[in-house]
Amino acid sequence: MSDQLKFIVEKLNKEPFKKNFNLITFDSLESMQLLQLLNDVLGEIDPKQVVDIREELPEQTAKRMLSLLGILKYKPPGGTSDLSTFRQGLVIGSKPVIHPVLHWLLQRTNELKKRAYLARFLIKVDVPAEFLQDDVVSDTNRQYEELMEAFKNLHKECEQLKTSGFSTAEIRRDITAMEEEKDQLMKRVERLKKRVETVQNHQRMLEMARQLRVEKEREESLSQQKQEQKNQLFHAEQRLQRVQLQLKDMRHAAVDSKPESLMKRLEEETKFNTYLVSEKFPRELEIKKQSLYFLQKVVAEPAMGQSDLNELETKINEVNIQINQLIEKRMMKYEPIDSKFSMYRQQASIISRKKAAKAEELQAAKEELSNLEKQMLQKSSQARELNGAEVLKGDEFKRYVNKLRSKNTLYKKKRLDIAEITAEYGILQRTEELLKQRHEDIQQQLQAIEDKKGISGYSYTQEELERVSAVKSEMDEMKGRTLDNMSEMVKKLNAMVADKKSSLAPIIKDLRQLRQKCQELTQECGEKKTQYDSCAAGLESNRSALEQEVKGLHEECIQEESRYHHINCMKKILEVSLQRAKDEMKLYVSSDMQERRKAIREQYTRMITEQENLGKKLREKQKSVRESHGPNLKQVKMWRDFQLLMECKKECFLKQQNQASIGQVIQEGGEDRLVL
Repeated sequence: MSDQLKFIVEKLNKEPFKKNFNLITFDSLESMQLLQLLNDVLGEIDPKQVVDIREELPEQTAKRMLSLLGILKYKPPGGTSDLSTFRQGLVIGSKPVIHPVLHWLLQRTNELKKRAYLARFLIKVDVPAEFLQDDVVSDTNRQYEELMEAFKNLHKECEQLKTSGFSTAEIRRDITAMEEEKDQLMKRVERLKKRVETVQNHQRMLEMARQLRVEKEREESLSQQKQEQKNQLFHAEQRLQRVQLQLKDMRHAAVDSKPESLMKRLEEETKFNTYLVSEKFPRELEIKKQSLYFLQKVVAEPAMGQSDLNELETKINEVNIQINQLIEKRMMKYEPIDSKFSMYRQQASIISRKKAAKAEELQAAKEELSNLEKQMLQKSSQARELNGAEVLKGDEFKRYVNKLRSKNTLYKKKRLDIAEITAEYGILQRTEELLKQRHEDIQQQLQAIEDKKGISGYSYTQEELERVSAVKSEMDEMKGRTLDNMSEMVKKLNAMVADKKSSLAPIIKDLRQLRQKCQELTQECGEKKTQYDSCAAGLESNRSALEQEVKGLHEECIQEESRYHHINCMKKILEVSLQRAKDEMKLYVSSDMQERRKAIREQYTRMITEQENLGKKLREKQKSVRESHGPNLKQVKMWRDFQLLMECKKECFLKQQNQASIGQVIQEGGEDRLVL
């Protein structure tokens, strides 16, 4: 544990934190200060976490930190069994919980920064299946996934370029070589054109090949349109099933509902939708606009070099240091007690946060309800397909529910009776234990009083008293005999002591001299011990300095070793690249056409030819689309006019038919009836 604290303090005293802690000041931090310190470390890893924890609720702080630690893949020391203990310790700022987290974060800060940066772009947004049925949402989600895959590829290429060590000179040489190859390819294409012109009917053959290519492209587009129409039909069927289920639920709800309950429900939905439209969505839209503005501002700025980036990093570090100092100053001061406005602001912010949280919970509950309805529809369709038991409906379901409720009430009543009996049994058991304990205490007190008064055993029976008295008489007789023996023994001991004194007198004289010598040696030993302690302290300080020097040399050795391995790997990569270039040159110079086709140059030549042919096809297709654009627009306009004309005729026909049927009179059974 001490090594862990030393490592944490050492890392916090370095850049970019500069806390100036020692073991004593760090160990004496309070829970709020420790939480703020953990939040500062997380803010260094992810800039979105830079907040003052006093301005938000403890539950929100714990939720935010737990979500980020989950993204960073931190595992508590106790495993999943102590996850609730870990969460509780994180909320209250417990040292046994926060110290391992700080040690883990400070060990791998650079790696966690990269992971937090990638998490902002690679964590997928879970879109419910019912929203994906909408074409716009589905296309947006597909575009989002494609952009995510493109970001992964670009990031991999960026990392490879960072580690590859390519120089601008090499890239320029490659560009010049590719331009020379392009010129050679153009010349080869011209030679091939001249060679093809000598073939009979080459124009007709080219035209047929062009038509074949156009028909293949048309076939691909038609198959794609067919697949899209199938998907649209599937989504429409699902939407129809969902709407039918909603209609059925609304009819069932409208049977027993009252106008007051419907109005109340509509008012609640209106309030919720008004809150979403007027407060939540505009705030989120404003945040998105602000982030978009900053991103556009960053894109509009010119490209920066490494010196500009270093300067910005130094400025950011200085600002972070100033922010941390201001936070510490603010934490050292007490907020004024009579500041009512701060209290009102805090209450208002808490209420607004709770309101937003409840709105999100309600929206999540609605989404969950829609998912459950969809699952219920699927389960009912599966039950109908499997010819299982019919689902209870109407009165049967009500009777079944009432039966379950009666059984539930009976179960709760019996459970209460059992709980009362269990509680009474516990009370009686506790009473019995207390009475036994009290009886034992009283017996011990009685025995202690009897011992104190000299009447031990007074509470026993009369037989016990008689037995004790008999024993006492026997002991008195033995005591008389023992006194006579003791007097004789005392005389013998006195004679023996006198003999021993006379024999020990010279030894005592020698002992006095030895005691004096021992005192002198003890004083000399104390002086030598102080000298030894001072020498040991000096040697200990020298040893610690040598250990630090050895540690630094060891780290330098590790760095040099890693640099050696890195250079060795780069050498191997360059050797592989050189060998690849030699193989490519050998294939290019080879006279065998099969081997020359395997060369990268030939492959790029074929790819360039294919792309040029594709460009020609696309230009021809663009030309045909431009030529047919005007007539197609005219035909669309004529079709719309035709639709308007037919709708007008339909309305006139219906109006004429209604007017004719108003005054029609039918004679049946001698009575006149007006048919409407």
